[in-house]
Amino acid sequence: MKIQVSQEKLSKALNNVSRIAIGKVTLPILNNVLIRVDNKKVSLITTNLDMAVIDFLPVSDSEDGVVTVPAKLLAEFVSNLPKGEIIEIESTDTKVTITSGKYSSTINGTMADDFPDLPEIDDQKAVVYRINIDEFKTGIGQVIIASSNDLTRPALTGVYFNTDNNTLAIAATDGYRLAEKKLIENTKSEVKAIVPTNTLQEVIRAINDDIDEVEISFNEDLVRFRLGEVEIISKLIDASFPDYQKLIPKDCSIHIAVDREELSRVTKLAALFARSVGGSIICEAIEPDTFSVKSIANEFGENDSIIETTVDNPGKIRLNSRFLIDALNALEEKEINFQFSDHVAPVLLTNKKSNKYTHIIMPLNS
Repeated sequence: MKIQVSQEKLSKALNNVSRIAIGKVTLPILNNVLIRVDNKKVSLITTNLDMAVIDFLPVSDSEDGVVTVPAKLLAEFVSNLPKGEIIEIESTDTKVTITSGKYSSTINGTMADDFPDLPEIDDQKAVVYRINIDEFKTGIGQVIIASSNDLTRPALTGVYFNTDNNTLAIAATDGYRLAEKKLIENTKSEVKAIVPTNTLQEVIRAINDDIDEVEISFNEDLVRFRLGEVEIISKLIDASFPDYQKLIPKDCSIHIAVDREELSRVTKLAALFARSVGGSIICEAIEPDTFSVKSIANEFGENDSIIETTVDNPGKIRLNSRFLIDALNALEEKEINFQFSDHVAPVLLTNKKSNKYTHIIMPLNS
């Protein structure tokens, strides 16, 4: 095997694939990147068995062959070579020589026979979506904050891609909050699939300024993301996602329109005094024109901030300040809706004009 490629392109590709190359004691080859050259097409591949990352590398010259090399070592070596140089990688059996100008190194690789087979998606049967990259990145960021890391509840450790009323939406919940974003309207295809959060984090990391669109393909147990020259294939989470639409309040008795930045500011102030009580703060609507955010008196003291706005009905609710700050950061518009019914009902947060993003937070016990 032999390839010639620029330092910048090789370093970028190795950075994309090497992040998941974390080997297991029983399968050390997972530490390696598979370098395959087939008919002048070069691919760098890593896998952790649940997910695979493939970067199709544009090269100036190549000879067919395949070998695996320790991914972290190769990535770090290449990143330290001079930029703008041409790198030549050549393998003889399991010896891999990397040369760039006056720099040369030989790495002990391994035969590719033991490298795991990659899962494949049948393109003829797959459900495919194409989404503008900025909308996709924003949407994932808005919902992933609500996903759980509790491995005893696997369905909650991912993001739920689902279609309803010809709309593709994504949703996540940890049982204490829920976020939903509508991505595509007027779609005819249907999907119900839970994509692991760590897979989506890798997809977001692989996005660069040259990518305009992401192609997402689903089959029964796999999902594939295509981002320019990068493909990420992952197993789906085999579990049932909650019927989250039933959790979203359909009608609230207390409606408050409030400046998002101002609410974020007063929430952060109250949170400073709420650290000893688990971040618990009280939001109170006071007729006719006051919305209060305050901390509960404790050893640090207390804080009470007032926002002037229109209030239609009085009421108060206790929330986790961090959850509220996360939601406010995810909302996009200057003015937002803060709605609830009573102290035991969830808070519904939406943008004032757009209905594409919904965030609910469950109240804390009073």
